[in-house]
Amino acid sequence: MHTVFTRSNAILAYALSVGGALTFCCFLSTVFIDYRANATFNTAKVLVKNVPDYSAAREKNDMGYVTIDLQTDLTSLFNWNVKQLFLYLTAEYQTETNDFNQIVLWDKIVLREDKAVFDFKNMNTKYYFWDDGNGLRGNKNVTLTLSWNIIPNAGLLPCVNAIGSHTFAFPSEYTSMRV
Repeated sequence: MHTVFTRSNAILAYALSVGGALTFCCFLSTVFIDYRANATFNTAKVLVKNVPDYSAAREKNDMGYVTIDLQTDLTSLFNWNVKQLFLYLTAEYQTETNDFNQIVLWDKIVLREDKAVFDFKNMNTKYYFWDDGNGLRGNKNVTLTLSWNIIPNAGLLPCVNAIGSHTFAFPSEYTSMRV
């Protein structure tokens, strides 16, 4: 009746129950924390070029070149339940063909032991600011937003927007210089 298998099964079931209860308590202890933080942006250099798209259509599309100043302090977001942050900077704009365009321009993974204070000056974008068409030239309402996903030890994976954004305009003429 009390074989080794029966006793090991009871010990394993008890350990899993205690582990599950502790994981749920870990989740409850941090679920109501506000993970927002302030971020300030500025655009230093804004250019737009009309470059060929190397697809089958051989059309010319707009490509934006933007250098960004970004300041934020994310050290207050880390607690004992946060393993890492996945930061990403997005640009949102509207064109005649699409009511909503959203492009990720930059991203970064910040681990708990990394420095979480950022003060970037004239930072180039990590990814191309590419528009399928001619929607960037003269666009006066492009909004930059910093967001992050919190990767916890246990619990939900929230997506949080920073407090603050920056709106800028692309020039009405294409640049001919090499960027």
